[in-house]
Amino acid sequence: MTEQQAATGAAPLEGIRVLDLSRVLAGPWCTQTLADLGAEVWKIEAPGQGDDTRSWLPPDLDGESTYFMCANRSKQSVAINLKHSEGQALVRRLAQEADILVENYRLGTLAKFVLDYETLAVLNPRLIYCSISGYGRTGPRAAEPGYDFVIQAESGLMAITGEVDGEPMKLGVAITDLVTGMNAVQAVLAALLARGHSGKGQLIDLALLDGAVNVLANIGMGYLAAQHRPGRFGNGHPTVVPYQIVSSSDGRFALAVGNDAQFAALCGVLGRLELAQDNRYRSNRQRVLNRDTLLRELEGVLVTQSNSYWLEKIRAAGIPAGSVRDVPEALDAPEIKARGLVVDTPDSRHGSVRLMRSPLNLRGTPPREPTAPPRLGEHTDAVLKNILLASSEQISLWRSSGVIE
Repeated sequence: MTEQQAATGAAPLEGIRVLDLSRVLAGPWCTQTLADLGAEVWKIEAPGQGDDTRSWLPPDLDGESTYFMCANRSKQSVAINLKHSEGQALVRRLAQEADILVENYRLGTLAKFVLDYETLAVLNPRLIYCSISGYGRTGPRAAEPGYDFVIQAESGLMAITGEVDGEPMKLGVAITDLVTGMNAVQAVLAALLARGHSGKGQLIDLALLDGAVNVLANIGMGYLAAQHRPGRFGNGHPTVVPYQIVSSSDGRFALAVGNDAQFAALCGVLGRLELAQDNRYRSNRQRVLNRDTLLRELEGVLVTQSNSYWLEKIRAAGIPAGSVRDVPEALDAPEIKARGLVVDTPDSRHGSVRLMRSPLNLRGTPPREPTAPPRLGEHTDAVLKNILLASSEQISLWRSSGVIE
């Protein structure tokens, strides 16, 4: 049992209610984290269709999208028709009972449904309304849809990813959606703290492009402050050497030499101490300027022994290094098992489903244990009864009228 499982404190956001009007990834990633932290999340989905990602397959588990599963654990699905005026009214009532609303509709759509911030802030002045879009709710491209692939291209991230002479390359996951989802969690938590002082909610306006440009980090600062135009280095680091994938006699591994002391230690492991004293390589700056000759020297030694041999020796010297794992190897790694990151979660259809547990290890108030991603409309009746105090007769009438599913 992990310390997280053994802890008994209430989850940090217990008692907080989230109205989730978001779909696909950025918004659901935010609300999933809020659910992990104990919030009650009502995921509003279109009857018959649901979140777009329910149809994004394969891969799937007996016809259920694993993409949907990755971003919707521990939520309640409520199927309400937002194109129906009574459906819109139901969501307005839920907004009055919520602490947080997260949405990622096209500009103006929720205003047509009378679910815009200005309307709901009057009904619930304490509501924190988090709006996620590709380019923000202001600016010349506010009305355009935003998709991760395009944002990765426009933000400069693709330009610095890929082989030196190859094509610009995207990351293997929708990183700008995930970053924006994490930014949204930070903003929402900050707004909750601010509400504790002021008693008032607020509007949060998050753009995928803003978040993507922000994570240019040191690369972006190199241009802003020094007008340096970065290129691509494949798996190499633009400003630290050696810091890349290297070859051994039977494979490849990641080597990350972060400072001069680690470089000297590496030279000792390789039996090439003279390299640490060579003026071409003595400092990191010189190693960067002479990366090609240095890497030839290092790989000439590394190819004489196996991956396992070098990883044991290099790690013992205190130098970061690791195998290049595939996804199954990473998820089944002993250190992941020891941390309890993957958990078998009870599920009404499959018996159990292997899910990720939240990586946020708060020791005193841990995230709650995950529950299986909901089926479409699984919690419609329960939420309407418990939150809006609707009768069974009224729910039946809404269902027969096409307001809910």
